[in-house]
Amino acid sequence: MRVAVIQFAPKIGHVQENILKAQTLCERLGPNMVDLVCLPEMVFTGYVFSDAAAVAPHLEDPRTGPTSRFCAQLASRLHCYVVAGYPERLLAHEVTPPVRLGNGRMAHRIGANAAALYGPDGEFVGEYRKTNLFETDMTWAKPGTGFATFHLPPPLRTLTLAICMDLNAQPPAAWTSLRAGPYELAAYCIAQRTHTLVLLNAWLDSREVVPGQGREDPDWTTVNYWGMRLRPLWARVREDGRSNGSAANDGRQPDQDLLVVICNRSGSEGGVTFAGSSSLFSLRRNSGRPRLLHAMGRLQETMEVWTYPKTEEAASR
Repeated sequence: MRVAVIQFAPKIGHVQENILKAQTLCERLGPNMVDLVCLPEMVFTGYVFSDAAAVAPHLEDPRTGPTSRFCAQLASRLHCYVVAGYPERLLAHEVTPPVRLGNGRMAHRIGANAAALYGPDGEFVGEYRKTNLFETDMTWAKPGTGFATFHLPPPLRTLTLAICMDLNAQPPAAWTSLRAGPYELAAYCIAQRTHTLVLLNAWLDSREVVPGQGREDPDWTTVNYWGMRLRPLWARVREDGRSNGSAANDGRQPDQDLLVVICNRSGSEGGVTFAGSSSLFSLRRNSGRPRLLHAMGRLQETMEVWTYPKTEEAASR
């Protein structure tokens, strides 16, 4: 499988400028060079909007908005699948009355934190709405109703799509232990017999730096956390037959890997810094550890092509 992962620092509200930057990063890609192109959560609008009034001018209609047009055109040019995140405008009948959040702020849910998937002929394949909202989303976004899976031709096959915070435990649940979880996204992938998991992120920087490495290196604290939150997909089964947080039988052959593409943004916005560190994991059932194949740096603004299993052929720009 050949995946093009785009990581950069969009300027909030500068949609056309951000699109031009993504187009420039993709210039080196030609038809049939990759199977999938991934762009991060809300990639062209930026992410840190203070409330519904701030994000309202940037909401996009599904299938016809700037992100959808970009994906359709790129997918058609490259003859591949393209997925990207965007703030979706809700239809009138979907908008609900304002609600008061736990912090006292009012939430006007006029949109959804969404992702659009387009196919090799530029056709719309499907979309997904973020289910587990981060605090930044809660003032304006309506949560989705569950993760989404698409049945695509090889090599992508059964592809599950999620967005950023979906990797975390969903309130009111809390991640209490490695063994107990909960691991909602991993459990969903097991139930769906997922082959490829794609996460589109605007994940914040951990602010931790591993001794001997600098800010230009990957945010290893964040990368390790991503791997641990998918523990049931790689943890060993205990000798007594109990699961120990792993999937004893998730439909994969013993030597079959589940590939995880995590496409994160970089840069700073609204007083927060993002982790970058987009990553590719290979998770094998009962292997005892997640296998990290690639990770970008915290600060990188680039497009990289990652090829699996022939990772030595990966190219970067």
